Amino acid sequence: MPTRSESNTEHNGEFDSKNFLKQLTERPGVYRMYDAAGQVLYVGKARNLKKRVSSYFRKTGLAPKTEALVAKIDAIEVTITGSETEALLLEQNLIKSLRPPYNILLRDDKSYPYIYLSSHKDYPSLTFRRGRTKKGGGTWFGPFPSSGAVKESLNILQKVFRIRSCSESYFRNRTRPCLQYQINRCTAPCVGYITPEQYQEDIRHAAMFLEGKNPAIIHNLMNAMEKASANLEFEKAAAYRDQINHLRHVQEQQSVDSAGGDADVIAIAQDAGIVCIVVIIVRGGRVLGTKDYFPRYSIEQTEGELLSAFLGQYYFGGNTRREIPRDILVPVDVEGEELLAEALSEAANRETRIRGNVRGERRRWLELAMTNARQTLLTHLASKETVYRRLLALRDLLDLPETPSRMECFDISHSHGENTVASCVVFDENGPLKSDYRLYNIENVKAGDDYGAMRQVLTRRYKRMVAGEGKRPDLVFIDGGKGQLNVAREVFDELGVSDIPLIGVAKGVTRRAGMEQLIDAMTGDVFRVPADSPALHLIQHIRDESHRFAITGHRARRDKKRRQSTLEGIEGVGPKRRRELIRYFGGIQEIRKASVDEMTKVQGISKALAETIYAALHDE
Repeated sequence: MPTRSESNTEHNGEFDSKNFLKQLTERPGVYRMYDAAGQVLYVGKARNLKKRVSSYFRKTGLAPKTEALVAKIDAIEVTITGSETEALLLEQNLIKSLRPPYNILLRDDKSYPYIYLSSHKDYPSLTFRRGRTKKGGGTWFGPFPSSGAVKESLNILQKVFRIRSCSESYFRNRTRPCLQYQINRCTAPCVGYITPEQYQEDIRHAAMFLEGKNPAIIHNLMNAMEKASANLEFEKAAAYRDQINHLRHVQEQQSVDSAGGDADVIAIAQDAGIVCIVVIIVRGGRVLGTKDYFPRYSIEQTEGELLSAFLGQYYFGGNTRREIPRDILVPVDVEGEELLAEALSEAANRETRIRGNVRGERRRWLELAMTNARQTLLTHLASKETVYRRLLALRDLLDLPETPSRMECFDISHSHGENTVASCVVFDENGPLKSDYRLYNIENVKAGDDYGAMRQVLTRRYKRMVAGEGKRPDLVFIDGGKGQLNVAREVFDELGVSDIPLIGVAKGVTRRAGMEQLIDAMTGDVFRVPADSPALHLIQHIRDESHRFAITGHRARRDKKRRQSTLEGIEGVGPKRRRELIRYFGGIQEIRKASVDEMTKVQGISKALAETIYAALHDE
């Protein structure tokens, strides 16, 4: 059977907020707080999960109700969404289904704002409605995240398309135009000032815009904004900017509340010997929640084999079978997919498909699941319980007299020998100690000389330690084989450092994760560790983190990012694309708030480039 996350489901009455917040993402999403019995206490949304959740754990300024809530927290689960809008809709779905005691406003479907196009044959109206009904026919657009944005956007649509917003009885009894006509917000169809054909053309354009099919009005407003700015009419330009933002919010497509569909969306992430599988449950087009699992596995299994084994146990294992949806979305080809789909279809008494090549809303669900899998895995790797168990295993593996409380690992990164950077990452009993990470620019070393680069960084680091200027590690890892390790041993000998264990981490013959060879610098012994060893998982985590940090530092040095604009320095974003982004969104803050799919609506921005921009603006 799959095993649920220890940090999320095995509640022990003590929540380590500091360690949890250290790894929490700054992306938008929903958070769920649990007590020691595993019961949900509160559901909330956030534009920035890290900032919002951190606010609950500040030392002063909390309301009594919030203090009572925080005192009961034993675990927090998060679900990352593509935008703040999606977080709001998912929050409402979860509040409705979970009914947490600290959420005093339990909203239902009536809280969703809609735009309603009436069913009048010649002159339909466009109005704001709360809650969707079947009476009267007509066309519904929504639900939308904000009633204020919908009302303001309706005003803008009336200005642009001049569509009536009056009631049917008011419309039937008019004998002369009303004030809306006088202020150019209506074409007075009540007294025949516009033909049904002309009016229907305006209705068609407005409907196309609300369906996201006609961005021409946004481009017109952008041109007007630029013209006003060029004429130094900055207040008018700001008004156009706000109109663009309102229209964009109305047009935004919702991946957590779509037209319909039942699916289980399953994603997988692996790192440092741990695999995380996340299941997002979608019913009726709405994301109802997520579940995460950390199954034990063999290092020789591919992701497709892992998902195949997981799906069989997830749907058929246990005393009660789970609900089987029509679609199961997966990111990779599943081993034995046809046979598994046939078994699921037979159990559900209808066709069930296992699909990976999907588009549109289902592609967004799958990307959301993969993002959550990666974030959940990072949180799990950073949990104090996981790190402590691995430290004990590492102590036993290396036969150390005490459990190491500070470990350092070094790696070298460069491009064809240029812009060489060395990294030093530090782990303690709580996991990565990022405040002590260091990058070293390697100078006066022959291009491509990794041994010379390693010698320089180790000499610089431990020469200061010997002089009493730096913390002393209990254990040092070198990312590399015998060559790099011999250099490290020579440096230690020259500096007179003989009481710090020095271990090389070399890739095995196959260069696959789990096949690493460890080399003891003191004895020269080369040995392998079982792939499922917690000690090896910790070593992999340290090694991978040093590699990541070295590459990050190297890229920063190579690219020499300019500081005039946050967008400058992002690969693929030149002056023209920067201008288009700012024209579309109105400023850098609005670009930060936008989802990947929102960015793709900008001329010249592909899906891949939008993902690059999103990652750069959110420090991913």
